[in-house]
Amino acid sequence: MGLDDVLVGLAPGPVERLNRAVAVATVHGPKAGLAEVHTLTGELRGHRLDAVRGHLLERAGAPEATRAAYESAAAQTLSLSEQRYLRSRAARLGD
Repeated sequence: MGLDDVLVGLAPGPVERLNRAVAVATVHGPKAGLAEVHTLTGELRGHRLDAVRGHLLERAGAPEATRAAYESAAAQTLSLSEQRYLRSRAARLGD
């Protein structure tokens, strides 16, 4: 997490802070990472935010919210390969 803190200090943009949220989740658990992601809502939009949210929700054991986040991320990207990947992540959680 230390290098992510340095990067956010040098370039405190939302993408850098999203990367830091992943590092926070790795060190302190998915709920801590989700709290960091929550601070970016409204500041950072798009599929990357929802994809990270989905990943962290999955690690936190919230399948319904995970599926919704992955589906939202898939709907926001123009990349067909990203859409397929994100939808497959959602689909494997079942209904």
